[in-house]
Amino acid sequence: MKALQIMMCALTAGVLVGVSVTQAEVVIETIPVGNPGNPGEQSRLANGDPTFYGGVDYTFRMGKFEVTAGQYTEFLNAVAATDTYNLYDTRMDYDASPSWNGCNIKRQGDSGSYTYSVAPDWANRPVNFVGWADAVRFANWLHNGQPTGAQDLTTTEDGSYFINGIPDNADSLLEDVVREPDATWVIPTDNEWYKAAYHKNDGVTGNYWNFGTGSDPGPDNDLIDPDPGNHATFHEGFFGDPAGFTIGPPYNRTEAGAHENSSSPYGTFDQAGNMMEFTETVPESDIRRMRDGSWKLGSGLMDASEIDDVMHSSDQFDTLGFRLAVVLGTDVTNLRGFDPVATFFDWEPMLGRNNAVYDLARGDLANLSGDASAVDLGPLTCIENNSLDESSQGFPDAELPAPNTAFIYLVRFKEWPLIGPWGFGSGGEERVGTGGCAP
Repeated sequence: MKALQIMMCALTAGVLVGVSVTQAEVVIETIPVGNPGNPGEQSRLANGDPTFYGGVDYTFRMGKFEVTAGQYTEFLNAVAATDTYNLYDTRMDYDASPSWNGCNIKRQGDSGSYTYSVAPDWANRPVNFVGWADAVRFANWLHNGQPTGAQDLTTTEDGSYFINGIPDNADSLLEDVVREPDATWVIPTDNEWYKAAYHKNDGVTGNYWNFGTGSDPGPDNDLIDPDPGNHATFHEGFFGDPAGFTIGPPYNRTEAGAHENSSSPYGTFDQAGNMMEFTETVPESDIRRMRDGSWKLGSGLMDASEIDDVMHSSDQFDTLGFRLAVVLGTDVTNLRGFDPVATFFDWEPMLGRNNAVYDLARGDLANLSGDASAVDLGPLTCIENNSLDESSQGFPDAELPAPNTAFIYLVRFKEWPLIGPWGFGSGGEERVGTGGCAP
């Protein structure tokens, strides 16, 4: 929990009371998307489009859920006391204007001392009325460690993207904004989004499902507890028919993970329905690629064959939100061991991550196992936690393996808020273990 306390005054029934607004740390859950080098899938459009979608030659992590109203509220409280670049849209306030179907984030106070709030029953539903520039600034804020202050180069205007004051309605300028070489939190490219949603996660293959629920038949739109699988939040039947919504007003959108057994094969939720989502891809001038259907539209828009190329970076709708991905880069390389009696190691630094620290852990080769999705390292023992350099020379490991067994050693980087991998198997499967070094 960050220690920022913003005090505001409210006049209630003639009594002046103090209200404390606490900025909490935003935690974005992410899911590893491995199988690097998988072939893309040729477009399913009937017009013979030769484009291939979903091929990604690196491992990355995709946001498990769409960015929520609660997470966006914390962002606003951190950087929008003066809302220089219009990160808040008044249409978000559902109670003020129900016809806009906003996510019910409210703003209080005057410019220079704005504060923001969202009720608990709205907080875990996706944010809406955000444009592509808002999503970029949110990604930069995460990249920079969730700082508090004005919207400037240290908070929202530089980081994973150099946006530096570009207005949120300047489509032609926003088209030229690209990832920086040391980017961490990013808006997924179209290929990243497509792979996380539709690839079958069955190795380095070109096999894809039709829908982001891990299914070829289209999903149903009921909200059932427990979720029977292959369900999503969308509208079914005649357009606008109140009976056709998964849930009706005021919320319209389900909470993150509400269809708990309807994830993609990688484990992401709502890449079928709930909200249409921005990607980073600009397929042609003045166009920003979007993916997915929404709570308001039919299931056909969620199909892998559908491409929404009629949107712009500046668009802000009740059906449009975003999720983020994390580009971790490669695992830490060239781990070298010395002195077999009291073993210590060194390794190569992570390029482009100037504030990284490192963890070194030990496993037992006998515990190693795996499948097509992950290499299971078994229990890990931490040798050095949060090393400030690329060596464990001050932390020797004098333990010896039992006869006819062997130890394995692994290193990972950490640069808040990112925790790098322990590395990858020969097929791109992420190495995972239990215990080991504290985050």
